[in-house]
Amino acid sequence: MNQKVKLFSLLCAILLCAGSLYAQDEATSEESPWSVGGDFVSRYIWRGVNLGGSSPSIQPYLEYGFGTDDHSFSIGAWGAYSLSGTQTGQEADLYLSYTLKDMFSLTVTDYFFPDESIDRNKYFNYNMDWDKINSGETKQTGHLVEAAISFNGTENIPVSIMFAMNIWGADAQKYKEESGLMVPEDGIVMSKYIELAYSTDVNGISLDLFAGAALDKPEIDKSEPAGFYGQKAMGFINLGFTLSKEIQITENFALPVFGSVITNPEAQNIFMVFGISF
Repeated sequence: MNQKVKLFSLLCAILLCAGSLYAQDEATSEESPWSVGGDFVSRYIWRGVNLGGSSPSIQPYLEYGFGTDDHSFSIGAWGAYSLSGTQTGQEADLYLSYTLKDMFSLTVTDYFFPDESIDRNKYFNYNMDWDKINSGETKQTGHLVEAAISFNGTENIPVSIMFAMNIWGADAQKYKEESGLMVPEDGIVMSKYIELAYSTDVNGISLDLFAGAALDKPEIDKSEPAGFYGQKAMGFINLGFTLSKEIQITENFALPVFGSVITNPEAQNIFMVFGISF
C-alpha cells in the first residue's frame, strides 16, 4: 500500500480512538458526535468552476466530531451526485480537520471524482509513479489531496481567509521551459487557491461575500495547458455572494434555503445557484 495511504489510514484510526476517549470523558454532554445531512443545489459550482454540468446536484455528508472549546477535531465524508444521466462526473471526498478555539482550522481533504468515461476511475489506484504513468503501464491516481489552513473569523471580526494547496495526486502536471516551449515534467504544480470572505446579518438574512483567486500562472503562450482550475492566468476565479435564511415550516421545524450569485472573471462566467439544506 502507498505510504501516504498508510499515513492517512493511521490518522483516521488515531482520530477515532481519540474521539472515543473524549466521549468517555465528556459523559455530561448529550449532543451526539455524529452528524449527517446534505444539500440539494440547482447547480454544483466549486470555486468558480462548474463541476455538475447543467443539472441539479445532491450533496450528502457524514461527520464525526469531538473535542473541546479549545481543540476540536472532525473526520468526515462529503459527496456530490448529479441528477442528470448524461453527467458522468461525480464526487466522493474524505477529510480530516483540526480547529483551534473556533478561530483557526487545518483541513486535509482527499478528493475523488468517479467518472465512468475516463480511466482514472479506480478508487484504490494510488499510483504516482511517473515512469509507469508515462509508459502507460498504470494510470495516474484519480485522488487529489489538498491541505488548507483558514482563519474563521470571530463575532467582532466577521472576516475569514483560507489558503489551500494541492499536495499530492491528480493535480495539473508541472511543466518546464525548453527551447521556448513548455514540456511536461514528472511532477505536479501543487496548485494554490486563496479566498477572502465577509459575513453579516441583514434583517434576519445571512449575507456572505467572497472573493477567491487561483495563484498559479500557466504559460499559455508557450503551449502549457490551462491550470487546475481551468485558468489561463493567475487571478480571481470565484467572486460573488450568498444569501441564506430559514423558512419556518412548522412550530418545531425550519427549512434552511440559500441562493448564490457566483462569477468567474478569469473565465468570464456567471452562475446563479439555489439550494436547500436538510
